[in-house]
Amino acid sequence: MHYFLMKTEPSSYSIEDLKRDKVTAWEGVRNYQARNTMRDDMHVGDLVFFYHSNVAEPGIVGEGRVVTEVHADQTAFDPTSHYYDPKSTHENPRWYCVGIEFVRTYPRTITLCELRGDPKLVGLLVTRRGNRLSVLPVDEVHATHIQTLV
Repeated sequence: MHYFLMKTEPSSYSIEDLKRDKVTAWEGVRNYQARNTMRDDMHVGDLVFFYHSNVAEPGIVGEGRVVTEVHADQTAFDPTSHYYDPKSTHENPRWYCVGIEFVRTYPRTITLCELRGDPKLVGLLVTRRGNRLSVLPVDEVHATHIQTLV
């Protein structure tokens, strides 16, 4: 199993939305590095740390699990979608997504401040200043430690 952190603004899609929906397609990723992480590294069964960004206390709020292999992001083909990309075609998709299922909501947010201040989480990509990627790999050692903080 591999571990990842997926950032979202709760006003767009929150852990509560995932809990309600049970499963969702993680669509709309329009950064090549984040896309490559999903496309090349994510597989069914991998654990996802659900991170709320652009809030007063950003941080990890729960967990999900990858339930579908990577596939073309259908929003890229829809001219009415905010995520439409006319250069992406069914024959040559430019953007991809995976299916994510709800696992659990944490009883508290593990804040970015807490993540940055924890010596056992040195090197965790989300703690790097200016890191704006929405999909990030997480080392197993970091993942195991994060789960002890709940």
